[in-house]
Amino acid sequence: MTGPRARRFKSVRRIPAGLTALAVLAVAGLFLYDLAAVRAHRPGMGWRRELVRQLERQTPADAEVLIAGAVLAVAGAVLLLLAVAPGMRGILVMRGSEVRAGLGRKAAGLVLRDRAMEVSGVRSVRVKTGRSRVRVRATSHFRELADVRADLEAVIAVGIEELGLAHPPVARVRVRRKG
Repeated sequence: MTGPRARRFKSVRRIPAGLTALAVLAVAGLFLYDLAAVRAHRPGMGWRRELVRQLERQTPADAEVLIAGAVLAVAGAVLLLLAVAPGMRGILVMRGSEVRAGLGRKAAGLVLRDRAMEVSGVRSVRVKTGRSRVRVRATSHFRELADVRADLEAVIAVGIEELGLAHPPVARVRVRRKG
């Protein structure tokens, strides 16, 4: 029997969502108040009369109207993208049944880099950790490149396994000589 499925961390967007909801509520309340005032045979608010005058003068083909529409469309698309985006992509989910844990990509890369530096013949290492792939670029200075690559692949594979990630990334190792 397997434990619960490990899911990615989602960012908490309480403050932006709350501010957006308050802004929409305020605008909707203002519109509702103005509509109720007009229905009660009272004059509409000054901004509404000015808006009607502006709309009488301008057409949808005017440059100002097109620019304002484009800005609003882009703002809406950005808000939709932020609402759908998973967020917190820099955290790799760790496996475990009792506690939900995550490890930052940079921290995982540092652990793997430290392990790779222990391989004989490795002069320097750069590790880039993604969600599904780990790229290791090493520089060797005195051993055969094939031997160094084989040792690095073994060490990185063990290191990835010891990180305890729910979805272990695939390692890609490249070794070259300096110069």
